[in-house]
Amino acid sequence: MPEPSAQPLIEADVIGRLMGQPLLARFPMEGSVSGHHRSPHRGSSVEFAEYRNYVPGDDIRRLDWRVFARTDRYYLKEFEAETNLRCYVVLDCSGSMGFTGEHGSRLDYAKRIAATLSYLIINQGDAAGLLHVTDKSEPEIPPRRNASHLQVILDALGKAQSNGGTHLVPMLHELAEKARRRALVVILSDCFCNGEGLRDALQHLRYQKHDLALFHLLDPLELDFEFDRPVRFVDMEGSQSIVTEPATVRAEYQAQLKHFLEKLRHDCHEFNADYRRVTTDQTYDQVLADFLADRARQATRS
Repeated sequence: MPEPSAQPLIEADVIGRLMGQPLLARFPMEGSVSGHHRSPHRGSSVEFAEYRNYVPGDDIRRLDWRVFARTDRYYLKEFEAETNLRCYVVLDCSGSMGFTGEHGSRLDYAKRIAATLSYLIINQGDAAGLLHVTDKSEPEIPPRRNASHLQVILDALGKAQSNGGTHLVPMLHELAEKARRRALVVILSDCFCNGEGLRDALQHLRYQKHDLALFHLLDPLELDFEFDRPVRFVDMEGSQSIVTEPATVRAEYQAQLKHFLEKLRHDCHEFNADYRRVTTDQTYDQVLADFLADRARQATRS
């Protein structure tokens, strides 16, 4: 049995602070019930979209008589249809996600973000689901809207453990093919995988018109590389290890890391994916508060 996290997956005070800001999609979504996310289809709501010419059979109640008085032509008002959101939370459970620094385990940090997001999504009437990225066959939890579904997600998160190599790229390609309707895909990962492969997977998801948010999780030790004595570095996804003097490799390590981070950010921006670099010394509730606020601003502008 996995050891329980020192910090609960969902904290009441965090939920209380975040409840006032809904999670909004940046792009039109497709759903089966009414909601508060933009849809690619036209419908009836309070949000005006455009005018179009009247054709026989249209509902005359939508005619704009003021425009008719000015132009002597019949025009109908079109409004943005609003729909519900489906969100897939993709949790990387590879061995490197188990890295534990001064501020705790990267996987535990990701679990708390996943759990809190799932709560907020289901609470606002939308559907949340969970995908484990692991070398074991873990069942997919499809997005659902009912409150009891949240407990299914929390139980799965509580049991999730880091182990083995990363399978993030094939999992994202599989999701792009399986998720036929537009959805929000939230990826929680350290992104220690093939860079070009990840770029192709993000492109595949955006080609299918999914809205993407990538939380790139790093420990401050990985960025600062503040080691002052010889250290054995162990591959957490394999069996290799190496002993080295950090001072002799620090400059090259930081140069390669900078290139890696800039390339990943560029790839995300190229495909209009929401890239968010997060370090585990940040409070996860503030990370989520910034995420929700940025989404609200982007949804308002689009």
